[in-house]
Amino acid sequence: MVTWGATGVGSHPGEDHLEALRVVFGELPGLPYLPELPARGVGADMVGRTASLLIDLPVEVQPSGWRLTDRPGRDAQRAVEHLRRDLDGLEEVGQDYQGPLKLQVCGPWTLAGTIELRHGDKMLSDAGAVRDLIASLQQGVADHVAEVRRRLPGVTEVVLQLDEPGLPGVLAGTVPTASGFGRLAAVEAWRVEESLRGFADPIVHCCAPGVPFGVLKEVRGISLDASLLRRRDEDALGEAIERGTTLLLGVVPGTDTRLPDVGVIAKPALEVWRRLGFAPERLAEQVVLTPACGLAGASPRYARAALAACVKAAQVLRDDPASGLQPR
Repeated sequence: MVTWGATGVGSHPGEDHLEALRVVFGELPGLPYLPELPARGVGADMVGRTASLLIDLPVEVQPSGWRLTDRPGRDAQRAVEHLRRDLDGLEEVGQDYQGPLKLQVCGPWTLAGTIELRHGDKMLSDAGAVRDLIASLQQGVADHVAEVRRRLPGVTEVVLQLDEPGLPGVLAGTVPTASGFGRLAAVEAWRVEESLRGFADPIVHCCAPGVPFGVLKEVRGISLDASLLRRRDEDALGEAIERGTTLLLGVVPGTDTRLPDVGVIAKPALEVWRRLGFAPERLAEQVVLTPACGLAGASPRYARAALAACVKAAQVLRDDPASGLQPR
């Protein structure tokens, strides 16, 4: 059972990391997180930020993107500095916080489909390179979690989120080669399942269509955009919920729009739960409301309002779980 109610996906607009942290801790008492600010440029992006955690796999930026190298490049060092400032800010803003905290990193398969080998294709094309990447990332994430715990001793639990927007393409064999003229071979589902076991009970976030519920059987939670949930996926989703998987459901757009009433925001969760036929009292225990994806493309004002709206809609799920759950 979780009591988080609502949280965010990860990214925020602007370049002021302290302000982003104040918003997160102010609006999300159930599960705040360390926000990411990609507007700061190369090294603050999802891939660069996570690459800064890798152990013994230095990277640099080439015209085609991030690539393995013999020693860290200038942009890799910039990524390390961004993260260090963010951790300093986290320690300042969250010094009195007690409770769970969420950390987000790019998942190993999206990372492998993005970072290139020193003199060749993407890491995903080389099974040995992928194994090295997974091991490096697992150790780097463990070190990152330990650093956060050291800085914030009041944190009762670190919730790890792996961002895997590229995972459906990895499994389907649609990831383009570095040249763009071909496609990399599909990865077997068992390899993905095995890789996820090396992380500490993660949540997997996938904002792309075709979330592979069947492959995510052993993860703690699945985070997705509610608008992309297909009816044909609901049997697999229901099986995941039956196993106790937490569902982080994106119910608020990630870019500026007029936010509807909280009852409308909560409606996708209520309707999915009704169709799946689960007991109303389990709804608030297994469903957490979030924006549909990151908030990097939103205005700061909207980002704050979107998080607040998710919290208020989550209250609907707690206070009146039977609303909207009666059969039509």
